[in-house]
Amino acid sequence: MVLKGQFLERPALIPVGREVMEGVAHRGEARPPLLVLPPTPAEGGGMDHVIAAELAFAAATAGHPTLRFNYRGIAGSQGERGAGEALVEESGAALAVVLENAQAPTAAVAALHGSARVALGLRERHPGVAGLCLVSPREVSPRELTGLGRELLVVVGELDTTLSRAELARAVDAAGGTLEVVEGAGAHLHHALPLVGKIVRAWLKRLSGT
Repeated sequence: MVLKGQFLERPALIPVGREVMEGVAHRGEARPPLLVLPPTPAEGGGMDHVIAAELAFAAATAGHPTLRFNYRGIAGSQGERGAGEALVEESGAALAVVLENAQAPTAAVAALHGSARVALGLRERHPGVAGLCLVSPREVSPRELTGLGRELLVVVGELDTTLSRAELARAVDAAGGTLEVVEGAGAHLHHALPLVGKIVRAWLKRLSGT
């Protein structure tokens, strides 16, 4: 039994080809649902990454359905670890599950670190992506963000110098999106996780139009 105020995610199975990836999902009535892409296998990432868990918690406690998962070859997910197009395929399979579970036409996608590249590929291929949130993005250039629109949110730590801050700000502004710089934080945002969750929760509210 789930008591008032408790947060309980349920196991989810995500078919991709002949294999199955593992995930955890949370129900909710608010829209859009949120799909969380963990850091890539090359980065050693998984659905239990602290930022992934924080985003799922923040979204779910605001009433949004959520799904976070492990790419193939990570933890209990079957198959071999992939990269590039393989990760886009896997995230597309996860997107299909979150849309089906929520009975929603579109979902928001939050991508951590190197999965920013995966999220861009997912958006190109799937009309079901309502908006992108890139947290401490890697493997992308700021100019690739220019056409993403006002549904774009980029969250970076003040001390994260991976991408040129000035170039990133210009690109996000040109897209009409939002750049949030977390004061005093590095790439992993460890001391500011509740703030990152609050930022993403506000972004989801904007996407919902409420």
